[in-house]
Amino acid sequence: MNPDSPLVDDLAPSPNHGDRRGKAVDSLVLHYTGMSTGAAALAQLRDPQSGVSCHYLVWEDGRISQLVPEALRAWHAGTSSWAGESDMNSVSIGIEIVNTGHDGGRPPYPPAQIAAVVELCRDICARNAIPRRRVLAHSDIAPGRKIDPGEWFPWGHLAAAGVGLWVPPAPIQPGPVSHRGDQGLEVDALQRDLQALGYFLPVNGVYSATTEDVVAAFQRHWRQALVDGAADVSTTETLRQMNSLAASGA
Repeated sequence: MNPDSPLVDDLAPSPNHGDRRGKAVDSLVLHYTGMSTGAAALAQLRDPQSGVSCHYLVWEDGRISQLVPEALRAWHAGTSSWAGESDMNSVSIGIEIVNTGHDGGRPPYPPAQIAAVVELCRDICARNAIPRRRVLAHSDIAPGRKIDPGEWFPWGHLAAAGVGLWVPPAPIQPGPVSHRGDQGLEVDALQRDLQALGYFLPVNGVYSATTEDVVAAFQRHWRQALVDGAADVSTTETLRQMNSLAASGA
């Protein structure tokens, strides 16, 4: 195994991979490890019994390990979907970022680590022609099941460096709010807007638990100040602006 990126510091091959099933890479998915240490995460990602892996692991000090060649299908996404694609493992490159996550107290991502993530993402996206709108959180592609890399992950900082899409979130303010159990045309429009961005959910005008999970996933990435699964004015306006930006071809 040879490194795909000149930014790789070391190789730590994982046996957990397969072929891409004839599909081309078009997405980049970011995760946190959610374990007590990076060493424990690396051991799990390389354990043949674990059934999980990733292409890259970024340590707190910015070191980058490669586990699976980009040409192969790593097992990082699980049951997931985006923009009509239900086999995200086959079309994506997965980066695990060492962080203990929500259960570990939501520690901040160190500047050296984020700098390394930015450069690695820029390199991967350039070599694989991944558009900015396809740089995603694990929580985006598996709402309700995954919540990483978390609402404190600095997506705005990445976007300022050319990685992923971002608009300044609309301010939280008084106004109408849609919740689970609501029904009607406003809910239908919300679901259509979420689906247009790439989220998988039914469009039926019913604010179900699934819709709530998807709204929370959107907030966790793009309206991070309040993640509650309720579609307030801030959420719907930020979603509208994100769709406009994504439609521009970014």
